[in-house]
Amino acid sequence: MSFNIQPFHIPKRLLMGPGPSPVHPSVLEKMSCAPIGHLDPFFLSLMEEIKTMLRAVFQTSNEFTFPISGTGSAGMEFCLVNLIEPQDRVLVGINGLFGRRIADLAIKLGAEVKTLEVPWGQSIEVEQLKEAISKEKPKVVALVHAETSTGICNPMEELAPIVAESGALFILDTVTSLGGSPVFIDQWKVDATFSATQKCIGSPPGLSPVSFSPRALDVIAKRKTKIPSWYFDCSLLYGYWGHERLYHHTAPINNNYGLHQSLRLILEEGLQNRWQRHYQAHLMLKEGLSQLGLKFFTPEDRRLWQLNAITVPDEKTEAFLRKKLLDAYGIEIGPGLGPLKGKIWRIGLMAEGARKENIERLLEALKKILSR
Repeated sequence: MSFNIQPFHIPKRLLMGPGPSPVHPSVLEKMSCAPIGHLDPFFLSLMEEIKTMLRAVFQTSNEFTFPISGTGSAGMEFCLVNLIEPQDRVLVGINGLFGRRIADLAIKLGAEVKTLEVPWGQSIEVEQLKEAISKEKPKVVALVHAETSTGICNPMEELAPIVAESGALFILDTVTSLGGSPVFIDQWKVDATFSATQKCIGSPPGLSPVSFSPRALDVIAKRKTKIPSWYFDCSLLYGYWGHERLYHHTAPINNNYGLHQSLRLILEEGLQNRWQRHYQAHLMLKEGLSQLGLKFFTPEDRRLWQLNAITVPDEKTEAFLRKKLLDAYGIEIGPGLGPLKGKIWRIGLMAEGARKENIERLLEALKKILSR
C-alpha cells in the first residue's frame, strides 16, 4: 500500500471568536523548543515557576495551584470528581451552556443536583442566589464567572459573599475570565477553580490551570468514597506537581513551555494593565459596531469585555456572513450556541486578540461584508 499525502499548509487566521485566541510569537517560539523529560530537573524547576505565576494570576496563596493536562473541561471534571460524592447536594447556577455542563457532570457523579436557572443572556443576581441557597441548603455551590456562550459576566463581587456566608464549598469556572478581567480567588473565598490556557491567558489549548483551597483539601481528605477517577485524582496528581515528584503521567512538556511564557507576559504587562487593555478593546469594538448599526445582545452592566455577544443583522444569512468573513478576510468569529444558535455572533477580544489593529481589521471587514 502506497500513500501520497502532501504536507499541510495552515491558513492564516485572525482568531476573534470564543477561543482559541491569538498567541504571542514568543509563546509559539518557546513551544517549538525540543521537549525534555517530564522528570528532568530543569523541567521540575519550570513547574515551580509556573505554579508561582499561576498563584499571582489567580490572586491566591493556595499551595495547591497548577495546570491540569487537558482543556478547561478537564479542569471542570477535576474539580467536581474530587469534591463531590454521591448524594451530595449541589447547587449549580445556569445561565448558559457551561453552567449546564457542570450540572450534567454532577448528576453523573451521583450528586443531588439543584439548579438556579435564568434565561440565556441574563446574569445570576444576589437575591436569586440567596433564595436558592436558603431553599436548597447545598454542600457545594458551583457558578460560572464568565459565561462564554452568552457574553455575560456574573457579578462575582456580589455573589461570592453570599456563598461564603452559607458555608457551602464554592466551585468557580474562570475559563474565560482569568487574565482578561478581575479574578480574586482568595478574596472571593473560592474553594476550587478551573480555567483554560486558550482564552485570555494567551496560550494554545491543552492545559487547565486549577486551584484548591486548604478547606477543599480537607473535605477531600475526609471523603467517605473513593475519588471516581485515576487520571484526575488530586492526591496522585499533586504527587507529581507537589514536592514528591512522583510519576503520574507524561506531562505535555511543550504546552507547559508555552504556559510559562504566557504567564511571564501577563505579569510583565501587569494584571491591572492587562484587565484595562481588555476593557479598552471592548469599548473600541462597541463604538465600531454601533457605527455599523450592530447591537449587543447582553445588558451593558453585565457585559463581558473579552467575549462580546452581538445580535446578528439577519438570522437567515448569519452563517453565510460569518463564512464570508472567514473565507474572504481570514477572520474567525463564533456562532451562537443552543437557543442562541443563529441569533448572535460571539466576538472574542482575548489575549493578543485584544489589540487595536485586530479590532480595526475586524470592523473594516464587517463593514465591507454588511454593505454588500
